[in-house]
Amino acid sequence: MNTAADNIVGILVVVAIFAALALPSLIGLAHDRRIDRQLRKAQQDRQAQDTSARRAITAQDVIRAA
Repeated sequence: MNTAADNIVGILVVVAIFAALALPSLIGLAHDRRIDRQLRKAQQDRQAQDTSARRAITAQDVIRAA
């Protein structure tokens, strides 16, 4: 019985060490993905704003400008 408890404690220690080592990189990955989403949304908003602000030049506009 003592051996089984030692094995479980050993497994839990290994899992805890793995989690402690992996946690900072997982947090950094989540942070990078959030920034990527914000940049992508800002770029899409800017493109939508540019296309709505831009209007097609017609032949009448060219005649008026001349």
